[in-house]
Amino acid sequence: MAEPKTKYDRQLRIWGEQGQAALEKASVCLLNCGPTGSETLKNLVLGGIGSITVIDGSKVELGDLGNNFMLDESCVGQSKAKSVCAFLQELNDAVKAKFIEEYPEKLIETNPSFFSQFTLVVASQLVEDSMVKLDRICREANVMLIFARSYGLTGLVRISLKEHTVIESKPDHFLDDLRLNNPWPELRNIHAYLNEYIGILLLSYVLTGVLPNRFAETFDLNVPDPVAHKHTPYVVILIKMAEEWTKAHGGSLPSTREEKKEFKELLKSKMIAMDEDNYKEAIEASFKVFAPRGISFDLQQIINDSHAEVNSNSSDFWVMVEALKEFIANEGDGEAPLEGSIPDMTSSTEHYVNLQKIYQAKAEADFIAIELRVRNIQKKLGREPGSIPKAMIKSFCKNARKLKVCRYRLIEDEFNSPSISELQKYLTDEDYSVAVGFYILLRAVDRFAANYNSFPGEFDGAMDEDISRLKTTAVSVLSDLGCNGSTLTEDLINEMCRFGAAELHAVAALIGGIASQEVIKLITKQFVPMSGTFIFNGIDHKSQLLILFPFDEMGWSGQSSAILQLFRSFMTFYRLRHSLLCSLGSRGV
Repeated sequence: MAEPKTKYDRQLRIWGEQGQAALEKASVCLLNCGPTGSETLKNLVLGGIGSITVIDGSKVELGDLGNNFMLDESCVGQSKAKSVCAFLQELNDAVKAKFIEEYPEKLIETNPSFFSQFTLVVASQLVEDSMVKLDRICREANVMLIFARSYGLTGLVRISLKEHTVIESKPDHFLDDLRLNNPWPELRNIHAYLNEYIGILLLSYVLTGVLPNRFAETFDLNVPDPVAHKHTPYVVILIKMAEEWTKAHGGSLPSTREEKKEFKELLKSKMIAMDEDNYKEAIEASFKVFAPRGISFDLQQIINDSHAEVNSNSSDFWVMVEALKEFIANEGDGEAPLEGSIPDMTSSTEHYVNLQKIYQAKAEADFIAIELRVRNIQKKLGREPGSIPKAMIKSFCKNARKLKVCRYRLIEDEFNSPSISELQKYLTDEDYSVAVGFYILLRAVDRFAANYNSFPGEFDGAMDEDISRLKTTAVSVLSDLGCNGSTLTEDLINEMCRFGAAELHAVAALIGGIASQEVIKLITKQFVPMSGTFIFNGIDHKSQLLILFPFDEMGWSGQSSAILQLFRSFMTFYRLRHSLLCSLGSRGV
């Protein structure tokens, strides 16, 4: 068997050893192992999930062979859970796999405590009534839950849990933490005394909260040597020029459009040759000088959250948030701890390394201050001071500006009391009308099945009657949601009946891929999981995220954020998919 670091090499580059360790400790339960559920588990098994339990009470039929790649002719008449489990086990013998021949609906009704043993439950192809019951069970047991469903050319994915906190959110684009708008004190004689200074810097900061100030002052931007002039780091150029500007403008940095343009012209005037890339970099990065000081609105919301007032039941995350809040108000002087990394830039090696060490030293000093506060809070709560590992605190400090907190409503609350204004907006929005139409119809087909003991279009010869019944049922669903007078298009209702509740492999593979991506996000606590309900529209080749709860309740910033988050989710999905496919290929499968 291949060594884990070799076996999972490509994905380790995405979520690291800590993320992989979290996956290998996780236990995932799958309800229903049709193509949607099987595709979800396939991705997780290839990724090295710790253990899987497959729950399905049905037998393999000939029709299953056309849409489930985890089955073959030898499986016909056998337990579907057993057959799928065996095929999944072949993909990765390091994963512990077991199956239970039982219908999920019966297990939900008769043995709700069964689910408490798992890290996460993937519920595929459940109808509305079972979704609601399972959601309550998993909430009570603090078990993460993901619903995944494919139905003809549509499908959905929905996450449900009380709260999910993310330290390593890994946004695609984020402003470098260089503090050009608020530089801290630096060392004067960096070249001669750097090694000694690092120790002095840390000691000074921990004991007094004050840092020596001098690094930028060792540079002369008017140096006549053209080689030295073109190898001054742009960070130093901007700090020096910002100081020059503030001295001439009453201590204020550029704020108006005209002032910002004037500042850039000032930078250009300092160039002595056209090939000075460092000054070009300074001009391009000048906006970092104008950035507002202090913490972002999102981080402010987190430190002001009621959970930041910690007690004996608080998680490690909120203990660290409380320490962060204290740090910002004291040592941080309104700023979060420094990340400690700098981007590549035109510079001499000596200057770059020295500058890098200055940033790293400040970040280490901030980490020490936060760690002391974390330990003090733990003592107050009666906890073991070392129960939060140093590595976790360090990661928290490094990612403090990017923390995320996600909270999800009960699926029952969404079904019974969605945001009517948002629902009506989606229904009248040309870009979203089909997605929300499928959302309504997926609920309507469950109500249809409960009333008529079959899904619309499932049997030949009753299509016209089923279309009429589904239309009436959809109007009823809309009315119950408070959207009286709203209707869905005839074409969409006809298509839903034409689907006949079929699981198409292509759609199931996509839905399973999205679901497995969200599982990995939740288990590794890296990247930001989707909020809201993901809808795939295979007719128009669209994937959209519906936010059907009040924004203020969830701390959600609006539809534009949903679109951005969906884009990021797809970029993450394709990165993870590529990693898993490469892993599959390297194993000769």
